[in-house]
Amino acid sequence: MNILRNKVVRWILLMIGLGAIIALTGMNVFSLYNLRDQMIEGEEERRINQVDEIHTLIRNALYDPIFGFSKIELETVEATIEETGQFPAKLQEVLLKVSQNEFYKGIYYTPEGIDPCEEDAEIYAYDYDSDQIIPTDSYPEGVCDGVGIARTKTKVQLNDLNYRWNYNIEFDTHRSLNLGLINLTESKLVGYLTFIMDDEAIVNELISPLINDYFEASEESGVVVWLYNWISNEVLATNDPTVQYDRNLVDHTHRFPNFLNNWNIRLAILQSPIASVYNATLAKNLIVLGVAVLFLGGALIFMFVTAQRERNLAQLQANFLANVTHELKTPLAVMQAAGENISDGRVIEKDRLKKYGQHIYDESIRLRRMIEKLLDVARVDSGQTMIKAVPYKLHDLVKKYIDENRDYLENKNFTVKFDSKDKQAVCMADEDSLETILNNLTDNAVKYSGSHKEIHYSVYSDENYVYLSVRDQGIGIPKKALKNVFNKFFRVEDSLKAKTKGHGLGLSIVKNLVVLNGGEISVESDLGKGTTFVVRFPKLISENYSEEQVQIGQTGKKINKSTEYVG
Repeated sequence: MNILRNKVVRWILLMIGLGAIIALTGMNVFSLYNLRDQMIEGEEERRINQVDEIHTLIRNALYDPIFGFSKIELETVEATIEETGQFPAKLQEVLLKVSQNEFYKGIYYTPEGIDPCEEDAEIYAYDYDSDQIIPTDSYPEGVCDGVGIARTKTKVQLNDLNYRWNYNIEFDTHRSLNLGLINLTESKLVGYLTFIMDDEAIVNELISPLINDYFEASEESGVVVWLYNWISNEVLATNDPTVQYDRNLVDHTHRFPNFLNNWNIRLAILQSPIASVYNATLAKNLIVLGVAVLFLGGALIFMFVTAQRERNLAQLQANFLANVTHELKTPLAVMQAAGENISDGRVIEKDRLKKYGQHIYDESIRLRRMIEKLLDVARVDSGQTMIKAVPYKLHDLVKKYIDENRDYLENKNFTVKFDSKDKQAVCMADEDSLETILNNLTDNAVKYSGSHKEIHYSVYSDENYVYLSVRDQGIGIPKKALKNVFNKFFRVEDSLKAKTKGHGLGLSIVKNLVVLNGGEISVESDLGKGTTFVVRFPKLISENYSEEQVQIGQTGKKINKSTEYVG
């Protein structure tokens, strides 16, 4: 019950640990992406603010000539023009200021009551040479439209009792700026000033320089800005002429309220350098975070698996100790009982003495084999296993083993088969190791054979290897257990409830000895049909060894001739 509870606790702690790692990782990833989005949004907001600044500078540049106009008294305009033919001095200063502004190319004054849209209508034009206004009937068509817009809007403002300004300003798209002049004392219209705008100068001398000052080429700034005339579908200015205008690229459109109505500034954010740098940093951070999470999660899982394995190993070792204690006590008890009966003189008949002696012999052999297995395991664990490999004909070694153990196997009602397809194949091997390998594979076959008792030994070869297979017709091994059969202490059956006696050491010893002799071992099994173990050793080139040298190897004498492996 405690073991089960501890196992459940370990699994719960593992799930909590993995959940914490996943949660922390998710929070970090979310924070990284959120910070990146904030940086990108901040960069976009900065670019939009720059467009707002450009808009403000354009507006100020166009409105600059009329700043302070509200402080001029317009009650004397009509009388002064009638007496002198000119504006009052203060208003004349405004016209001079406008004439010096490069973004306007003409100044016209239309008195109230005169319609510049009528043919041969006479208005006033500002003469740049004399800085005076002069009557004229020759003026641009834009004056007609500008005055019409200003007249309508100014009359509306006059009807507003709360209106307290002495002028009303209106733009005729990008053609003219128009001022409706108001006599606040008498609440009546005086006339209209029309300033004809110079589109080319506004684009080339004002807006284009501002765009290029605020925005570098797209390769450096990551953005493209266009001054766009949406009526004529024309790009008037841009910070990067190499990027063709595409409405699908536009992220932000900034319109000019109340002036330059046909134009707007359009912004496309391609990939800002800050975003590119942060994306690269984000990728690096994610890689580092991913590696750290993998290591942390891997370490946690490794510790959990290691703890599980150590617990399983401890359980196997406990089972092994319980089992081997019982195994050792059984032959000792039999030997002790038999010896006691003989020593007490209670057994004097010849047949019974022979039977008791055979019991003692058999149990001593069994005890010796158990002790030898334990010693083999101890030597392997301590690295003290000594291998004296010399050239052998594998056929001869296997045949020798079968001849020595045939009676033992047949007494257990086993049919022994042996076939060798290559009697001359030579490999490097240690005779004692090979005997131990065959002993353990044979014992394994004997223990796990059912009613069909047959052991089949085979020796064969190919160009590179010499093979030894041991096949039985026993109960077989489940597929899920095949990968563990060579592990120390592993048994398919529970060691305390097993029907067959064993310690889970035999196949572990076999694999270690095969590897120490430079070979490999594999296993195939069909549940209920039997199991086949195949051992292979590198094949020696037989031409390098004479029959005499191989025989010397079989006697265990040292051979100085070097060996050569095929493959």
